[in-house]
Amino acid sequence: MKTRDESLFAGDAGAEIESVSGFTRRVKTLLESGLRPGWVRGEVTNVRAQASGHVYFSLKDAGAQLSAVMFRGDAARQTVKLREGTQVVVYGEVNVYEARGQYQLIVRVVIEDGVGKLQREFEALKARLAAEGLFAVETKRAIPAMPACVGFITSPTGAAVQDFMRILMRRGWRGRVVVLPAKVQGEGAAAEMAAMVALAQELGIFDVMVIGRGGGSLEDLWAFNEEVLVRAVAACTVPVISAVGHEIDFTLCDFAADRRAETPSAAAELISSEFVACAQRAAQADDAMTAWLDGAVARAGERVDHARSRLRLLSPEAQIEQGFLRLDDISNRLGAALRTSVQVRRQQLGEVRAALARVSPEFRVQTESHRLLSLWKRLQAASPASVLNRGFVILRDEAGKPVGRRAEVESGQVLQAEFTDGVTKMRAE
Repeated sequence: MKTRDESLFAGDAGAEIESVSGFTRRVKTLLESGLRPGWVRGEVTNVRAQASGHVYFSLKDAGAQLSAVMFRGDAARQTVKLREGTQVVVYGEVNVYEARGQYQLIVRVVIEDGVGKLQREFEALKARLAAEGLFAVETKRAIPAMPACVGFITSPTGAAVQDFMRILMRRGWRGRVVVLPAKVQGEGAAAEMAAMVALAQELGIFDVMVIGRGGGSLEDLWAFNEEVLVRAVAACTVPVISAVGHEIDFTLCDFAADRRAETPSAAAELISSEFVACAQRAAQADDAMTAWLDGAVARAGERVDHARSRLRLLSPEAQIEQGFLRLDDISNRLGAALRTSVQVRRQQLGEVRAALARVSPEFRVQTESHRLLSLWKRLQAASPASVLNRGFVILRDEAGKPVGRRAEVESGQVLQAEFTDGVTKMRAE
């Protein structure tokens, strides 16, 4: 006989057996896709802030408890500090942590429970006015690119107007700003600002309107969510820029206005952006025009200098000076040519004189005289007297004939010895 569990398994033999991971993943898909993000109210407990910046806590009420986590980026943006026992309203989406098989709420926004009522009123009024078409994009008017007169509805003593004016002055904007004073916080603030919107339309001097203030909590900014002001902004015939709070703050005026600026400073930049761009283009055009004019003046100056030089060359004085220069040049060239010609003629005359000298009788006589003198010197050098002068002696026989060999001399023969200074007789042995 089969047990109850075996019967159940046998009766569903075609069913797929899932792993724990697969089953948990299916639960995760069902929960995360089936539950939309929403608001949850509860009491904070079990708060744990991690070193990573993530904050883990639980929300509880009298009947249940819910695990929640707020990641570092979302936690850094919150103005409400989570403490044990604090009553809060949070906005987030459900998430299943598969490793532990538990679901938790991923919290994106935390507000105190007192603010939760205002937030619900905000969402309800926003939905009703949107249904009426007050926030329709097609009704938005274009912001003038170069407004000459700007109206600013704000507190005249607040930091917003100072930041607004500082940005405009720093960017060199040329225009007129009229501050329309009104309360921006507390009871009656919305009515005062709505009255100023109506006054601005009656004056008819403004090209664009700015309504705004600095940042703050939801309660601080609530006047900009009141219906009387939102309807006044939406119905205004003058283009309106809503500049309420910081970048993360949204009010219903932001949706009703023709343009939203994150801060009053951003509104000032928006208003002056086209002016700054035009000023930059004008400065660039001025630089380009100045450069072109400088170049044109320089080129004209060069042409004037060239024309002045040509005019100077064509003037009678310049012609005379050129004539003198040419005359001096021709004179120098003529003198050089004459000197060269005379030098050539002198050279030719010298060559002719040398040729004549070579063929003249006087030259020949002189040459022959030199030759005879040379011969005479040679003859004198070879003469007996020259030999005697060099220390030699000439022996002669008695007849006066020179004796040239020893064999020609006999013993006892009388010889004459002629010296350079005289003759003496001697006898041979």
